[in-house]
Amino acid sequence: MKKKTITENRRAVHIVNKEILQPYNPVTVNVIGAGGTGGQVLTALARMNHALVALNHPGLMVRIFDDDTVTPANLARQLFTTAELGLPKAVALINRINRFFGTNWKAVTERYDRTYSNSGENGWATITVGCVDTVQARQDIAHTLKTIHKRLMNYRSQPLYYMDFGNSRETGQVILSTIGKIKQPESKQYRTIEQLPMVTDEFGELLLASETTDNTPSCSLAEALTKQDLFINSALASLGASLLWQLFREGMLFNRGFFLNLRDFKTQPLKVA
Repeated sequence: MKKKTITENRRAVHIVNKEILQPYNPVTVNVIGAGGTGGQVLTALARMNHALVALNHPGLMVRIFDDDTVTPANLARQLFTTAELGLPKAVALINRINRFFGTNWKAVTERYDRTYSNSGENGWATITVGCVDTVQARQDIAHTLKTIHKRLMNYRSQPLYYMDFGNSRETGQVILSTIGKIKQPESKQYRTIEQLPMVTDEFGELLLASETTDNTPSCSLAEALTKQDLFINSALASLGASLLWQLFREGMLFNRGFFLNLRDFKTQPLKVA
């Protein structure tokens, strides 16, 4: 059996880009999807922004993308009220967040697809958070981010991280990826990893195999709850936000995501390797 070298024995870690830890301006974040997970993630980001500002960090500047409107089936499982029925989901969520937290975040009532590959500043952010439920939507996000990253290769400001949220009825996962390579400092204690693989590259076949063929919108809350458990989205959002919080506050990551089984209350971390 081949013996491991000293380098291989060191614990793998990803050191976060310094532009996130010590920025001059608020860190830009694009949230793709304003449904069950997106609404919960947006609220977590608002709390995170408030805490970061209190810690003398410039905080976050968030945009949320969604072309859907609020329906009766969205109530209770997603963060909407009867007064918001018929409103664009992104607008309803952002208006509430801005009033409550005093932010000036933006809603984009469009589908985030490959047309954003050649768009202006709205098409990219330092961190992109995907809260979508189809393989095609994930592929569009990954394609767009890779294209923009390549175009902005020689610029200081470019997309750096992509966090993907995905779930079925009672299980889900959150996976953090880098968009390209992020230069790592030298370390004698750890084995630094400059690139975290994209979810579409690492788990592409698994995503295709697990995707449901029934994309018909639910007509009622009861029907919606047969497809997704009431608390799967909020559970994923809280754990995923905790990973983002580590990224901002600790500056180094030993885990790049996790798999969650809500029925058995089990969480399996995905190690940086």
